[in-house]
Amino acid sequence: MTTPSTTTSSPTATSTSAPPRGRGSLGPIGLVLSGGVSVQFGAALAVNLMPRAGAFGVVTLRLLAAAVVLLLVCRPRLRGHSRTDWGTVIAFGVTLGAMNGLFYQAVDRIPLGAAVTLEVLGPLALSVLASRRLVNAVWAALALAGVFLLGGGGFGDLDPVGVAFALGAAAMWATYIVFSARTGRRFPQADGLALAMAVGALLMLPLGIAESGTKLIDPVTIALGSAVAVMSSVLPYTLELLALRRLPAPTFAIMMSLEPALAATAGFLILGQTLSLLQAAAIALVIGASIGAVRTQAGRGKAPLPEA
Repeated sequence: MTTPSTTTSSPTATSTSAPPRGRGSLGPIGLVLSGGVSVQFGAALAVNLMPRAGAFGVVTLRLLAAAVVLLLVCRPRLRGHSRTDWGTVIAFGVTLGAMNGLFYQAVDRIPLGAAVTLEVLGPLALSVLASRRLVNAVWAALALAGVFLLGGGGFGDLDPVGVAFALGAAAMWATYIVFSARTGRRFPQADGLALAMAVGALLMLPLGIAESGTKLIDPVTIALGSAVAVMSSVLPYTLELLALRRLPAPTFAIMMSLEPALAATAGFLILGQTLSLLQAAAIALVIGASIGAVRTQAGRGKAPLPEA
């Protein structure tokens, strides 16, 4: 894995690595898709765990287990970082905690599919605001149309508090994309993610204890929470952080519109949920928008990477 410092250290290295970019352009895209699949299968498990531990309890177990795993694997250095580095990783950790806490409060009140559909509006909005190309706004609009179709064409029958939590999670998701990219540039490998996960876990711990108490130390609950952590936090966040080192934030944000489609697939495979024709059409719109965004980015050819 090449760190930002080594990426820009030698003009010769840059020139020799330029030709393979086109051939390896699917690398970061594959990372994002793999992370999305892991998140949705982990979400299905988390929904089943919530009756045992509560929404904040699940978030606490998820972040704590993920933080322990990442800290043991990465063993990040605590010295040698600037104030800006620490400010970035702390902001990233607060964002992680808030995003997860708001999302699980949402799914405690509204269906998972609707919550994911609303949450993806954050990355879509970011893609429009951050993009410098008009065509990306077109792909975002197409994906947005699919998102609303997947939600049944409206959300008027949903719990307004749950909708508010989901929209808050959407804002945090957009913020997560920004700070994930910044953290990836300032810390080697997944060190920044490990530190941010610990910050998020400490942020959610008092809320989890207040809601669930001794339920958090039940062995079965701990085991299930650890599985959720690996599937919904460790794998996807690591894959996304690594992808953002090579994939521009606008393209990454539009690709996040695949999450409702992946959620519908996981629901069909795990929960036996079937899709209506309207939902199938919505998934087709979302996938089409994501493919269009990827092809647009690939067409930029020799556009510089974020680190460069």
